[in-house]
Amino acid sequence: MSAENQKSSPSLILVVAAFGVVYLVWGSTYLAILFAIETIPPFLMSGTRYVVAGILLYAFTRPRTSERLTIKNWLAAGSIGCLMLLGGNGLVCWAEQSVPSGLAALMIATVPLWMVTLNWLFFKGARPTAAIILGLVLGLIGLFVLIGPGSIGGEPVDSWGAIALMSACVFWSLGSLHSRHAHLPRSTFLATSMEMLMGGVALLTVGVLTGEWPKLDVAAVSLKSCLALGYLIVFGAILALTAYKWLLQVSTPARVSTYAYVNPVIAVLLGTAFAGEALTARIFFAAAVIVTAVIIITSSARRTKPTVVRQTYSVCDSNDGVSQCLESAVCKQT
Repeated sequence: MSAENQKSSPSLILVVAAFGVVYLVWGSTYLAILFAIETIPPFLMSGTRYVVAGILLYAFTRPRTSERLTIKNWLAAGSIGCLMLLGGNGLVCWAEQSVPSGLAALMIATVPLWMVTLNWLFFKGARPTAAIILGLVLGLIGLFVLIGPGSIGGEPVDSWGAIALMSACVFWSLGSLHSRHAHLPRSTFLATSMEMLMGGVALLTVGVLTGEWPKLDVAAVSLKSCLALGYLIVFGAILALTAYKWLLQVSTPARVSTYAYVNPVIAVLLGTAFAGEALTARIFFAAAVIVTAVIIITSSARRTKPTVVRQTYSVCDSNDGVSQCLESAVCKQT
């Protein structure tokens, strides 16, 4: 099913269900990643996830569209896949070897901060308003509390893990902003499958080059890791991402962006309940500050109804400097 075939007025039940999937599934993927990398090296695990998901989604989508794919389409999908899946998701998986899943989710929740800043500095986006600047300052305070010295209270986040997670935020933001002008197919799901395939191959390549292949003991891979990987493929990479892309077509980016502050809360609660991760006063305070910052930034965006335009794989308001870069929303190509 392609973007151009989406109904202009979807049922409320479908919209609510899609939001529920994005909230719950993406909030739980951090815990699933933690379980998956217990016995599967991170880059190989993530690469397998996206290659398999990409093949399944491509096989389902390609016969349903007559669109002719070009080299430019594949190059665009490759660049976005490398930025968002290799640089973004791959580093998250690597970081969760030393950072609790809930803390990783909290740090990734700062993506809107990076998107707003990078969009303004490097992509000719709108100058941040006073409210957005307040959100950025609060977000930085929350990050400092989370990854600052132990004297603040409680144990700080592992330094290399924190660097990897901050880098993941930057790569994901750059990929999202770049995607606004990339030569992607018109079909939302076809473009998504191509990004998964290209990003997944890049992840597997990095896994081999960094020496993960000799460390992989297939016989030692646990059932829990296998089930977690299957969950990440079916629910995290296909169902939730598909629901997310669809919501960008039928709702406003500002509303869709609410996942950014719902997901980390779910991730922290799940990590505490099922992985025994500590919920200290430091984490609680940092979470409150970061989530507040994200709410301020996303709510400050002008809530305009998006218009589906030709030659895009997502939609947003090209004049809205905030909401246009909070998600992988793609404005009209120039």
